[in-house]
Amino acid sequence: MIVLFTFLAGIGAGALGALLGLGGGIFLVPFLNIVLHVPLEQAMAVSLVTVIATSNFVSLASAGQKSANGRLAMLLQLIAAVGAIGGTFMLDYISLRMREQIFGGTALLVAAVIVSRLNQRNVLPGHVDDVGFLGGWFQDHDTGELVAYRLKRLPVAFGVTAGAGVISTLTGMGGGVLVVPALNSWCGVPMRVAAATSAVILGVTAIPGVIDNFARGHLSSPMLAAGGVLGVLVGSRAGFWIGAKVKVRSLKILLAVVLVVVAFEYLFFK
Repeated sequence: MIVLFTFLAGIGAGALGALLGLGGGIFLVPFLNIVLHVPLEQAMAVSLVTVIATSNFVSLASAGQKSANGRLAMLLQLIAAVGAIGGTFMLDYISLRMREQIFGGTALLVAAVIVSRLNQRNVLPGHVDDVGFLGGWFQDHDTGELVAYRLKRLPVAFGVTAGAGVISTLTGMGGGVLVVPALNSWCGVPMRVAAATSAVILGVTAIPGVIDNFARGHLSSPMLAAGGVLGVLVGSRAGFWIGAKVKVRSLKILLAVVLVVVAFEYLFFK
């Protein structure tokens, strides 16, 4: 029965993860841990496996729609991998309760950043030919126009992505919870492009954590992981389809609300 519930939770996590570019881990971990009473370390391990599945699906889907920034994603993947590997060395020195607090604190901080930049679109006015090496163009579903954007503050993107790799390993939430708001709020990347680009990066941030958790015996239930992965694959397809039809402001509000609920649960009610 727990595998069935994990499958159903995976559908929801996959849909929200694909919709918002977060990989679904920030939704799946609390459900497994709080609702189904799966031990936190095991819930985080299962979540990291599903993050890889979401990343693979959304990467393929966004390639067809050309919404992800491929050059930026490949560059940030290298940084994320370094951070994720560094996170595996920190696991022995950080208690489980501290990892819960990191999870909640990160979620609350990100929600605050999103709300502060709620109306930010990050598109360049008029027709622009030069968007720089890491800028690009995309079809704005809100207006139906082809719009341009230019990347700003690349060092900030590097720093946040490295931190996202560490957080991914420590919490199982995937690095998208940091990467999406940072790219959108500070680096000049539109929300839809940030979400699609983040999804491409997510798989890399999760791989070191999955290997480490397997070695530690936290992936002791293959059926639980399989149920989560299958659910996430189904949900990701739905989320990617819905994302093309929902306004960006609505996506940001949804993301902020979910993050606040999760943050309060882990900071004050655990």
